[in-house]
Order: sequence, then C-alpha cells, then structure tokens
Amino acid sequence: MKLRYIYTLLSLVTLLYFAPAIAQTKHKAKKHPAKKSAHQTHKKTVKKPASKKPAKPALSKQKIEAKNLGDAAAKAAADTTKGGATNPSKDNNSLSEEIVVTTAYKPVLADAVKIRRNPDLDDKTPFKAPLTYNPMDVRLELNSDIRQLDAMKMPLERDSVPKNNYVKAGLGNLKTTYGELYIDNGPDEALQAGLYAKHFANEGTLYKQNESRDEIGIFGKSIGATTDLTGRIDYQYNTNYFYGLNQADETAPYDPVQQHFSILTYQGELTKNFADVPNAFTYALKLQGYNFTNAFQAKEGNIILSGFVNETVKQFYAGLAGSVDLSSQKDSLYSFNNSLVRLNPYIKFQGDNYKIDAGVNIVDEFGSFTGFYIFPAAKLEVQVIPKYVRLFVEAKGDVNKSTLLDFTTINPFMGQDIKIKNSIDQLDISAGLKGTLAPGLSFKAFIFRNSVKYLPLIVSDFGANGTGNRFAVVYDNGRSRINGFTGEIDYKASDDVDIFGRVEYKQYQLATEAEAWNLPKFKLTGGTTLHITNKIDLTGTLLFRGSVFDQAEEPQKSIGLGGLPVLIYKLTPVTIGSFADVSAGVDYKATSTISVFVKVNNILDATNQTWLYYPDYGFNIFGGVGFAF
Repeated sequence: MKLRYIYTLLSLVTLLYFAPAIAQTKHKAKKHPAKKSAHQTHKKTVKKPASKKPAKPALSKQKIEAKNLGDAAAKAAADTTKGGATNPSKDNNSLSEEIVVTTAYKPVLADAVKIRRNPDLDDKTPFKAPLTYNPMDVRLELNSDIRQLDAMKMPLERDSVPKNNYVKAGLGNLKTTYGELYIDNGPDEALQAGLYAKHFANEGTLYKQNESRDEIGIFGKSIGATTDLTGRIDYQYNTNYFYGLNQADETAPYDPVQQHFSILTYQGELTKNFADVPNAFTYALKLQGYNFTNAFQAKEGNIILSGFVNETVKQFYAGLAGSVDLSSQKDSLYSFNNSLVRLNPYIKFQGDNYKIDAGVNIVDEFGSFTGFYIFPAAKLEVQVIPKYVRLFVEAKGDVNKSTLLDFTTINPFMGQDIKIKNSIDQLDISAGLKGTLAPGLSFKAFIFRNSVKYLPLIVSDFGANGTGNRFAVVYDNGRSRINGFTGEIDYKASDDVDIFGRVEYKQYQLATEAEAWNLPKFKLTGGTTLHITNKIDLTGTLLFRGSVFDQAEEPQKSIGLGGLPVLIYKLTPVTIGSFADVSAGVDYKATSTISVFVKVNNILDATNQTWLYYPDYGFNIFGGVGFAF
C-alpha cells in the first residue's frame, strides 16, 4: 500500500517536471484552439471521429493515473489563466484541452565570452603645476581721458656721451669779437655746479657806435630726498656811447659820452620736491636781489624774500603766497626808499574740464611812497572742446615798481636822474582761447583791457650840455587804458622742424600825454629751428615793429635882442618808421668735439632806428669755432 503511494508521488513529480516540455511539443504539432466567448462555454463540445491510427499498446494503471493527474493540472493552469474558478459559468471539473508531453526540455547555454585585453601599464596622467597667484591691490582708474605721460629718459648721443664743458670763439665784420665758456661738474643726480663766461663787442659805422657786453657767473643745485636747494651769482658789465645826434643839424655839438652799467645779481631757492601723494603739502622759499651802478654814479639796491605754502585736498587747493620787496634808488637829485609787501591768499579748484583760481592780491606800499591796495587775482579755465581747446578768463591787479635796472635794460641810452614813481595796474582783464588745433600745433590767443595809473613812458631828452640825445621817463598822470590782442602759435611738425610766432596789437587811451611815446602799436616776432641732419642745424628769426612817436628838438629861427637872428629849439612830435629785421644762423658739427657756427644779423641791411637818432647796426656777420671737452 505504501509502495503504491510512493510510486504515485514519484509519478506526479515526474509529470510536473516534464509537463512544460510536453506542452511545447504539443503546441508545435497541434494548433491551440481559439478562445471561447462567455456564451460559448455552456455548449457541449462535439468531437469529430478520429482518423484511424495504429493501435497503441495498452497503458498500465499507474500511467493512466499519471496522465489524468497531468491533464488535470494543465486544465487547472489553463482555467486559472482564463479565469478558472472565478468564472461561475465554467465547469471546474471539465478539461477543454489535451496536452501530451513527448520529451524533456533541455536548456542550452552559450559558451562564455572571454575578454582578451591586457592592462596598459603606461602612466599617461598629465602633469598639472600647482596654481599660485597674488592679488594686486591697485585702484581702478578711468582711462578715457589723456593722462600725463611719464618723463622719458633721454637717450645718449649716437656718437658719444655728451660733453660737460665747451668753449666758443669768433670774429665778425664790425670788429666783432665773441667768446663763450661753460664748465660743469658732469652728470650727477644729487649735485650740479658750474660756471660760465660770455663776451660780445662790436663797432658800427657811425662815430662811437660801440658797445660791449661781458658776463660771468657761478651756479649750483643740490637735490635732496625731500627738498632742492639752488643758488647762483651773476655779474654783468656793459658799455656803450651816447652817439645819438641829429645828423641833419650841422650846428649840433658832437661829443659822445661813454656809459657803463655794473650789475651784480644773486638768488637762492629752497623748494620741496614733487611727490605724487594725496593731500600733498608743498612749500618754497626764495631770496634774490641785485646791486646796480652806472657811469653817472646812480645806485640801486634791491632784495626780495618770497615764498608760498600750499595744501592739496583731492581737487581742492588752498595756499598763501607772499613777498617782501625792499629797494632803494639814489642819484644826484634824489634818494628814495621804495618798498612793497605782497600777500596773495588763494583757493584753487581743478577738475577734468575746469580750473578755478580765486584769490586777492594785497599790496602795501611803504617808504618814500605809501599806499594800500587790494586787487583781484582770479582765473577761470573751461574746456570747450575736450582735449583740444580751453577758454580762459582772468582778472588781476598789482603795483609795478619802477627801477633803474628795468629802464636801462629796455633802453641803454637813459640819461641822469631818472624819475621814479610806481605805476598801478588797477584792473587787467583778459579772455581768450588756448590749446591744440592739430598734432604738434598749439596756440594761444586773447584780448585784454588794462587800466593803468601813472603809466611810464620813455621819451627823448635833449640837454643843454651838448652831449646829444638822451632819454628820460615821463608818467601819464591819470588813468590810462590799453586795449589789445595777443596771439601765439607754435608748430612742431617733427623733432626736426619747429616754427613759432607771436603778434601783439595795442591801442592807447592816455589821460595827459599826447602820445604813447616809443610804445609801438604793432609788433610781430617769429622764428624757426630746422634740424637738417645730425650735423647741421639752421635757425632764423624775424622782427617787425610798427611805427612809434617821440619828441624831437626842431631848430627854429627867432629874432633876439638887437634884431639879430638866433636859433631856438622846440620839442615837436616825430614819427619813427616801422622796420623789419631778419637774422639767421647755422651750426655745423664737424666731429663729436669740434663745431663751426655762423651768425648773420640784419640781412636786409636796413638802417633802422629803434630809438630816435640811434640807428641800429647794418648788415653784420660773425662766425667761429666751438670745442667741447
């Protein structure tokens, strides 16, 4: 009994194992019946008679039972798939499909695919250097505007290092003698010192039309870490004759007298070096003066102590400038103490497109002349065309000290006992434009209106001592007005070509004098410098001066006592005509140490009269040789 149950269990396990294979074989041999709808399941299946086949051997009882159990299991699986017991209209005990197992299922596995690849033992990892950086702590600046260029170091000359010293000597057609000497200690960043000497003399075609100028001086400059100290001493000795006689008057005496001037000047200055730091504090102190004497024993001494302090805060400048100007003049008829004290407090504002200077000029006049004045000292600049043209307006005033040195420098034929009186610029107003029109072409043009009290004028003075024409100073006692225009231009086409010029035009409205004696209304000056080659340089100058007025003694016949004719002289205004003077020069550098020069003056050979009865030298030429060492 037990064997039967064991045999039955083994048959069931075998059936469950081979059931899938039998099902697959059955499906290949026989088509699977179509699924039935719900209403078709209640119909009874009608089987067609099977075709005759060879008889099969009879099955044993165990095989029949196993077959029945396998069919039942297959039917149960099919019923479960189609709904099984959940379908109430289906009979769970009936089998609708027959499955015959013919062979067992043998799964076939593909051969394993081996990866035949060897590892790459080469190290191809790229090397990356460690990244290190330091951030720069700099201020961001706008670069839209043109900034000031840093000074460029001057390159050395092509042929050799520049020489520190040189000497020149030359001769000319008017018995001209010329000499110049310059000695310097050489290139030194902290100390500069040297001396110089100059000499020039010639004789004109007229009697005693002689002049000579001699000058010698020493100088020095010490550059420190924060301050600079400079100083110099100069001495000049000039001589000439009063040869100005009316050549048309044969009766005039002719005995030229020699004049000479001895001038000793000195100055020293202490300044703070420039430092590009915010809120910079700057200062300077200067001491200068001179001693003057002439052949008539006139004497003049002057000493000036001046300085300024300035504090900068961003675009704001505030400072104070001042000076103490002490002078004394002495001649045969007078002895004056003529001194001034000036104070100039100011405030300045400066931006990208504007600049404003606002201040006052306070002047105290003491000594032989007294007075106290407050003048404006203001200036405005506005950029009308960015980076090219600026508009400026200025208003100022000052006390102009009259000195013997200034008068004799303008006119070396001044007489004795020159009148001394300070003139006062009550209000000087000017407005104009300046800037750059094109690369290398700069200009400045402005109009002005000056109001001057006690305007000094140089006029001829014919004494009774028979020494010819000498000059004196008269003052327009009142308020004189001067209106005019000034224009300047400088065209630097390249490093080899430079052309410059200046034109002045003035109109005078005087209070008491008939004319502005010896003051031209029109004046033109110009020149050029041409660098032809590395060895040849050309220079040229042009001077054109308009006509001026002066007073001349005109002889007039008169009847004296006893009915005899006598000559009397009367001052009559005369006109000194305009003239042009053209000069040129050439320098030839033969070697690094030897050079040759030629100067030509008054090329037009015109007998110009800068002063009445004092014609200038005609055509004259001189040249010489220079030596550097």
